[in-house]
Amino acid sequence: MSTQLKPSEIVRQLSEHVIGQEEAKRTLAVAIYAHFRRMAANAAVDSVELTKSNILLIGPTGTGKTLLCETLARILDVPFVTADATSLAQTQFVGDEIEAILHRLLDRANGDIERAQRGIVFVDEVDKLKAVGGQARATSGESVQHALLKIMEGAPVRLKDGQHIDTTNILFICGGAFVGLDHILTRTHTFGFISTTEGDDQKILERLNARVKPTDLLEFGLIPEFAGRLPIVTRLHDLSQDMLVRILTEPKNAIYRQFRAMLAADGVDLQIAPDVFRQMAELAIEYKAGARSLRGIFEEMMTDVMYAVPDNPGIRRVVIRSLFERPEIATVNPEKG
Repeated sequence: MSTQLKPSEIVRQLSEHVIGQEEAKRTLAVAIYAHFRRMAANAAVDSVELTKSNILLIGPTGTGKTLLCETLARILDVPFVTADATSLAQTQFVGDEIEAILHRLLDRANGDIERAQRGIVFVDEVDKLKAVGGQARATSGESVQHALLKIMEGAPVRLKDGQHIDTTNILFICGGAFVGLDHILTRTHTFGFISTTEGDDQKILERLNARVKPTDLLEFGLIPEFAGRLPIVTRLHDLSQDMLVRILTEPKNAIYRQFRAMLAADGVDLQIAPDVFRQMAELAIEYKAGARSLRGIFEEMMTDVMYAVPDNPGIRRVVIRSLFERPEIATVNPEKG
């Protein structure tokens, strides 16, 4: 497990797979570095016991919350699982569902309890654990917050098969869109007295105004104990068209690279004009699903090509100049090829 990585190295590796969201990367990197340092310090004899700091990621859908967590777990080589808070709120057996999360973490660790106890759990859509429309908090949502609180704080949990898993060193990262939180921030944050004549002062002002306080989360609908177990809060922002284009082409596992490699295995050179990526980015913005919709758009564009290539061994090049035009296919005679 890569526990000795410096925050700068974690950010560098995250950036190979995740485009943009620099502030969130830095916050996550520092939090992870501190988390493993805390575990090492607590293992030392006569050390001062340091408490765990779980993390809250706030951002619209499709901005990279899950991808950041998945990539982080790969970098650290620790088991990782995701859970959906909405699903937890819809079941009568919350305890069983939470135990199932820990079971899945143990499975990802190939049954190694010690390794599972150093894993990462990402709980998405925690903002849904509140009442809708400003009414009193929904009983189910509040009960899920209480149930999650127990394992987030750190406690031995007895699984149905008799095994015990200690959640003390499991890092919990929660995520959600938190629609409406900005209205709360506008009312509660009053840092306008700071001088904004210099660039640095303006950055400080923007940072203070964007900072989410525990009281903001309480007003939104989280219970005090739950909000208190998420001391590290960072925000992810909507992706611009340029960022969406970069997501399609730049990361190590970018979908364009994947399809180029797939077709290259059949001796086909795939070339896509820059305008096509911009067209796909425009559609993704129109769909309001962020990067999440890019794969579907790309796959649909490639359907005819992927259908034709296996039946035509003479195809050597595919050129796509527009998302709204048929691909140009260049072939050679297989007998002469």
